[in-house]
Amino acid sequence: SLRPNSAWLKVSGVVWNKRGSKLPPSIMADSKVKDIGLAEFGRKELKLAEHEMPGLMETRKEYGAAQPLKGVNITGSLHMTIQTGVLIETLQALGATVRWCSCNIFSTQDHAASAIAKAQTASVFAWKGETLEEYWWCTEQALTWPGKDGPDMIVDDGGDATLLIHEGKRREEAFAKDGTLPDPAETENAEFKCVLSVLRESIQKDPTKWSRMAKTVRGVSEETTTGVHRLIQMAEKGELLFPAINVNDCVTKSKFDNVYGCRHSLPDGIMRATDVMIGGKRVVVCGYGDVGKGSAFAMRGAGARVIITEVDPICALQACMEGFQVATLDDVIGEADIFVTTTGNKDIIMATDMAKMKNNAIVGNIGHFDNEIDMAGLEKVSGVKVENIKPQVDRYEFPDGHGVIVLAAGRLLNLGCATGHPSFVMSCSFTNQTLAQLELWKERDSGKYGNKVYLLPKSLDEKVARLHLPALGARLTTLRKDQADYIDCQVEGPFKPDTYRY
Repeated sequence: SLRPNSAWLKVSGVVWNKRGSKLPPSIMADSKVKDIGLAEFGRKELKLAEHEMPGLMETRKEYGAAQPLKGVNITGSLHMTIQTGVLIETLQALGATVRWCSCNIFSTQDHAASAIAKAQTASVFAWKGETLEEYWWCTEQALTWPGKDGPDMIVDDGGDATLLIHEGKRREEAFAKDGTLPDPAETENAEFKCVLSVLRESIQKDPTKWSRMAKTVRGVSEETTTGVHRLIQMAEKGELLFPAINVNDCVTKSKFDNVYGCRHSLPDGIMRATDVMIGGKRVVVCGYGDVGKGSAFAMRGAGARVIITEVDPICALQACMEGFQVATLDDVIGEADIFVTTTGNKDIIMATDMAKMKNNAIVGNIGHFDNEIDMAGLEKVSGVKVENIKPQVDRYEFPDGHGVIVLAAGRLLNLGCATGHPSFVMSCSFTNQTLAQLELWKERDSGKYGNKVYLLPKSLDEKVARLHLPALGARLTTLRKDQADYIDCQVEGPFKPDTYRY
């Protein structure tokens, strides 16, 4: 059946888009994007991004001829942006066949999705503004490979693709045992209701789909903190069904994407959404990990007075030593102008907190998922009124007349209200993703990786950094052999022990 908002419809062998234009029959009819007419614009931006993503382009040059991923089916669940398009086309250039969905209902850049779908470098199931039902439908489509039991490999961001396979297998086992079907009524969580609905429908059609898929997948590379936490928890319980590489904690990801990427994209998102002057404002940044650090420095750089909230005494001390005020949310709830959550935890800013904020305080999240800000509680406040200002910008007015401005419905504001991190910093992250996919596939039968969570070796981390230096005009100094011996390393590196904290 045609899903709401989907742009592709096949009728009598002819493919049409939402604007009523015929599409060439060669285009992948199973892709679902908003408007194929945006493909030309997307391709222009992809070409610009390639210039800003030297790591991925050098990876194509180094490995392209050997086709190390030839015949490999890769499913991706990661923000369908221009930068992700360059990653997709890198995997495809190395031989892979790719199916892709976004990992956030607001993060897709429709011109990027259309460009990839039209070029047939991947089947794409993503559009900006998906409903939760559509989001999980897209995830299932990306994981479902016609004529095969599932993908060989997964690129995941937040763990949703991995979760669907694991939960699907568990529910199939329950169904095989006593006929129990997943019941959306068993949870109050709106998103998990959608997961259970997808699985309920799936099991009734094919009661072993997810179990077969779990055996097919040879590994996953995970992009972000929350997804890594999920993987580690499953591994500790002995429930992880395939090997995983933790891309998030590569230095050239966590210290670049999380710090420098957020430093760029947080103010971009706030300004595009609201046009407020950040200078002079009081900004509360909840959390001072890598994302919090980048966010705090961005706000201070724009002239804001920044207050940090933290539970970790080490991070709190770091914030103090950088000149930031550290306080509790209660200390500043009625005084601050902008609140940004960066923690990766849940229930950071609650509806009761927002009720105490000053009129038109701005509330946004750049952590992960949508549970740092209590959107469900806010929507249930008696007498609250919601006014949509523009896409992903809403003003919630309380019965007393004052209101708060919520960005991207509590999801990632830098992707919902802007275009996410810039290409150069994503080149670092996505080069790690590509190397992780190559490593997992190369070693799939060697016994090197069990069903646990692994880091890429530091030599590859340094390689990613090295690939990006020429684009910045940097020239590395080379150690002499006697100098390398003095600090007990090789002339070519790695230069730091695994315990070193950058």
